[in-house]
Amino acid sequence: MQSIPSPYSAEPPATSPAKLRHLAYERFCEQVLAGRLSPGQFVSQQALTLMLGLPLGAVREVIPRLEAARLLSTIPKRGLQIAHVDLKLIRNAFQLRSMVEREAVAHFVRSATDEELAGIAKAHQDMLLRAERSTQDAELDKDAQALDWGLHHRMVDAMDNEIVSDIYRVNSLHIKLIRIDSDLAQPMRVLPAMVEHLSFIEALQARDEARAVALMEQHISASKRRVVARASGLEEEGSNTPRLRTG
Repeated sequence: MQSIPSPYSAEPPATSPAKLRHLAYERFCEQVLAGRLSPGQFVSQQALTLMLGLPLGAVREVIPRLEAARLLSTIPKRGLQIAHVDLKLIRNAFQLRSMVEREAVAHFVRSATDEELAGIAKAHQDMLLRAERSTQDAELDKDAQALDWGLHHRMVDAMDNEIVSDIYRVNSLHIKLIRIDSDLAQPMRVLPAMVEHLSFIEALQARDEARAVALMEQHISASKRRVVARASGLEEEGSNTPRLRTG
């Protein structure tokens, strides 16, 4: 297994075992989001320890939590395998996302203040203008994705339910793995994404719950259809151990 360099300090922080376990989980998630851990990839405990920059004990103790979240599996004689992307994962992840966000949107349209919605709208308008003006903005895609997902997470967190927020964040990692595993992956289509979000934000500002929920469901359904169609096509190609590339 290939050794992976750690982006963290070689000296682990001096903290309690419980905090080290939590830090190990957070750092693992960061590596998934950064694309340094790929779907289906095998990694040893030792390599993962070096990558996270934490003691082996902390990494060993966090593995059951990662397995429970279906972010990795322990494969005898082979090591730890990052979650493999297949049709079942895609369907489960998008179904859960739809269920959570439907409730989150309904709550947010009633609870968000006019000031917060105005700030969200301005941030998207500014990003749209930035995309229209820029042809060589190296940070545009990253910043647009952060703004995009930031709105989704904000709506879920607004329900003030830590259990739901935690579940949603794990599911977001599954969605990220699906996208990382995509041979259709391209820089974010910032212009249409921002226009789509602004239409949704307009429904929020109008306090139109039915329209806001419908627009969000359309957004999630369209994304799901794209990845399922691609994954289904690859399975039909007949690979014995398909590495599903979805986008």
